[in-house]
Amino acid sequence: MSQDDQSYTIGVEEEYQVVHPQTRELCGSAGQVLDIARKQLGERVQPELQRSQIEVLTPVCKTLQEVREEIVRLRRAVIDAAVADGNHIVAAATHPTSHWRDQQVTPKESYEWLADRYGQLAQEQVVFGCHVHVGMEDREAAVQVLNRARVWLAPLLALSASSPYWLANDTDHASYRTIVWGRFPISGVPGFFASAAEYDATVRELIETGSALDEAKIYWDVRLPVRLPTVEFRVADVCQTVDEAVMFAGLVRALVRTCHQDASWAEPCPPTRSELLRAAQWRAARYGLEGDLIDIAAGRSVPAKDMVRGLLRRVRPALEDAGDWEEVSALVERTLQDGNGATRQRRAFARAGRMEDVVDLLLEETCRGTGASQGA
Repeated sequence: MSQDDQSYTIGVEEEYQVVHPQTRELCGSAGQVLDIARKQLGERVQPELQRSQIEVLTPVCKTLQEVREEIVRLRRAVIDAAVADGNHIVAAATHPTSHWRDQQVTPKESYEWLADRYGQLAQEQVVFGCHVHVGMEDREAAVQVLNRARVWLAPLLALSASSPYWLANDTDHASYRTIVWGRFPISGVPGFFASAAEYDATVRELIETGSALDEAKIYWDVRLPVRLPTVEFRVADVCQTVDEAVMFAGLVRALVRTCHQDASWAEPCPPTRSELLRAAQWRAARYGLEGDLIDIAAGRSVPAKDMVRGLLRRVRPALEDAGDWEEVSALVERTLQDGNGATRQRRAFARAGRMEDVVDLLLEETCRGTGASQGA
């Protein structure tokens, strides 16, 4: 299938925290919130690994405006359901203070398998991500997109980073979720695959050796779902605001389209060492937008903001073709000026040295632009 035949549809999944309004700590009431939210959203809202987590899934969207409308609709409905249950919803990749020991695994076979296989490692996964699917019917082309997109995962992570705090401590990381999640042996940046057959064979071997329960439990930062004709980007922290989620989705779709065009022109995929990709990912998790990232193509360190603007230039033609350039570029520049979620959380804490103020910021930003309210 040629590039012109692709629709590049978008689907977004966001994972949220269920938080007690008085203590501001995580609470295991996701089941009750889920029951209430499903009256309006049906299967668009799902349980997650921990009982303090809940996930929403947009339908397939053709435009970025549809993505915005669906994220607003889903956030508003889940927030309203939580308030009706006497709780709140937070969009951030870690909770600033809650301890993983106080959380309970959701009673579901696949989650119980994780808890049994990985022990404490699975219990510590009190982290929250954003996943973006971009439609690609041609699986061979999707593999080539995956290969090419790997070098841009780090700036995408830096933009979305929203997890500086863990167990009431500043981790000195912008995305500590990446560090916690990256302990799984089947996470991180995937390797290079020469074909869809090689990709599928690797996935099959991981399952047959007991390294993964099924295809869905292979947690690479970008992957090809077996049941969906998409390229799925899993690298991001969940975005605190609707605007940031829209920005991220727009960038991801433009990157897929750009990489597909490169593959269509038969440009060779530049060889990239896995060691360098891993180092680039860690650098983005550590510093976010506040330090240097690794320009893999140039083989040098560059300021994070320059790296992000380089990504923006790289995907500009794709954004312009989709009619998304003005919105996405403006949102990227705003994030570079105002800081990502991690930076804004640290500013909130610095004002009075109170973690409660961080949670209150998250409550406000989660609601922003949705028309919902959950107070402080």
